[in-house]
Amino acid sequence: MRTLVLVATFVIASTGAGLAQDVAAGEASFKKWCLPCHDAGEGAKIKLGPPLNGLEGRAAGTYPGFNYSDANKSSGITWKDDTFHEYIKNPMQKMPGTRMAFAGVKDDKEVDSLWAYLKQLDAEGKKK
Repeated sequence: MRTLVLVATFVIASTGAGLAQDVAAGEASFKKWCLPCHDAGEGAKIKLGPPLNGLEGRAAGTYPGFNYSDANKSSGITWKDDTFHEYIKNPMQKMPGTRMAFAGVKDDKEVDSLWAYLKQLDAEGKKK
């Protein structure tokens, strides 16, 4: 029984460390791919694109004050794991007519990390 508890404790601790590394890698990916056009975190502002705070569960094309393309506003997309993964790999293919001229992030692990970083931010840019 004691061994089982130790193993369970190790697995839980390892998972937490793995998630932290994914978020850190995701922040690096955000800075590399997204930051030129998007902002995120506390005090985020509209740039060429809208801030990416509170993205998880938000309907596409709804950040207040940003002028979205009709394609984005009428896409029917709600940002969650699967829709983000499909979109970010090739935004122009997933949403024809979007103004987001970006070739996409192709590496699955990098996409996972980027999503882990973004979905931790609430609408005000604070970590959930």
